[in-house]
Amino acid sequence: MGQALYRKYRSKSLPEIIGQEHITDTLSQALKQNKISHAYLFTGPRGVGKTSIARILAHEINGLAYTDDSAHLDIIEIDAASNRRIDEIRELRDKVYIAPTSAKYKVYIIDEVHMLTREAFNALLKTLEEPPAHAVFILATTDAHKLPDTIVSRTQRYNFKPVATAAVSAHLKHIAKSENISVSDAAIELLAKHGEGSFRDSISLLDQASGKKAKLELRDIETLLGLPSDEAVRELVTCLQSGSSSEVAVQLNQLLDQGFHAAAIAKQISALLRDSVLANNMLLDKESIFTLLQNLLEVPISPDPGRYLELILLQTLTYSSSKESKTQSETAEPTTKSTTNLKESKKNVNIPADEPDVKVIPDKSVPVDSPKKVQTKAAKTDSAAVAVFDQAVWPAVLTALKQKHNTLYGVVRMAEPTFSAVGVVLTFQFAFHQKRINEASNRQKLANIITELTGQDITIECLFDKQNKSSKTALGKSITAPNKTVSAISNIFGGGELIDS
Repeated sequence: MGQALYRKYRSKSLPEIIGQEHITDTLSQALKQNKISHAYLFTGPRGVGKTSIARILAHEINGLAYTDDSAHLDIIEIDAASNRRIDEIRELRDKVYIAPTSAKYKVYIIDEVHMLTREAFNALLKTLEEPPAHAVFILATTDAHKLPDTIVSRTQRYNFKPVATAAVSAHLKHIAKSENISVSDAAIELLAKHGEGSFRDSISLLDQASGKKAKLELRDIETLLGLPSDEAVRELVTCLQSGSSSEVAVQLNQLLDQGFHAAAIAKQISALLRDSVLANNMLLDKESIFTLLQNLLEVPISPDPGRYLELILLQTLTYSSSKESKTQSETAEPTTKSTTNLKESKKNVNIPADEPDVKVIPDKSVPVDSPKKVQTKAAKTDSAAVAVFDQAVWPAVLTALKQKHNTLYGVVRMAEPTFSAVGVVLTFQFAFHQKRINEASNRQKLANIITELTGQDITIECLFDKQNKSSKTALGKSITAPNKTVSAISNIFGGGELIDS
């Protein structure tokens, strides 16, 4: 049976360790000065050399040569994940006082030490407090925060760091050359990047891919890792710039149908966006990028990663489009946008100064499927205008919804709203969005928000636009005005009936 490459190329001495020079230099200097601690703690991510350095150090302090087949009675390795109970640590505590058989020190290497139970930690603590002169403990863990402070304080702690991608790539090229593995530089770089600073993971991937006889290319490694091509991911992100909701959905579902996992796609999108930010060549506007990057982190833990990824991409598309529309409208001729600009709007539409103020409320007596009549009557000048539910109020509804029900906000913002004096029609391009809002609890939450802002009880209708076109119903028909004054007020308030206060 062949030997795994990560074992075959495991470092055998401290100078051979790559990427942890801040640790190997310190340990080498201590060995030269014969300054041996009774306990060491190695912490850091997986596959960066913690166990290798522990074994090398155990042999170095005893003056022993280290090879893969090295086995010595005075160097004892314990896997805390399998021997985590107090009984195993009590046995260690009883035997630690027995003198070494032939070496100068009896060295205990305890891997994944954070897995010990609380009782086992207490038993180990007693030994670390009063260790025999011939005993040395080397503790290794990927989760140092799970160790009791009493244990950490009695050790010399060394923090390992992920190995730089360039260093991993260089090492992989050396191994590939030694093993006569033909592989392109782009494929090597992807292996190193996917290893995320872990030598062991990167070398294992190279070993797995080396079964292919021909030269390993970038696409071979992408297939091995289950990753879509960079071109496909970039095309998906490009759709967020200028595409439609349907184009984004189609692009994403093509990748999912090809067997690529949503978490992997999300990770690649994150990497692409991050690189664009660092290169000061952002593919989307700044706010959209940072919001999307934050949401992409939640894709792997979502109960339905594929649909969640689709949702946050469509949210980004809608948000970017709304910002662009807002920017364009701000550069056009000024128009009245809210009831707060009532006085200025009156000037723009030339409402006579001697006409009294009016109060506008929706005419709920008019059937939904018939045209609405607008009537005008004088109101007292000190009467406040009742807020009208229209496109001017909608941004405030979304803002309030985001603060109180953020998940629901993410769905509602995907709708195209159509307003009337009695309600709103929300048109969705995807059926699952419509279904979500049609749930009674969600409709009630949205209605409550609108009532809080406007003081009105309105109707909410949700439609699914199969043809991807804006749907209109009788609820969203425009309101006609009988004269210029009423027409002007209708423009300001979005339609309504004028009555006495």
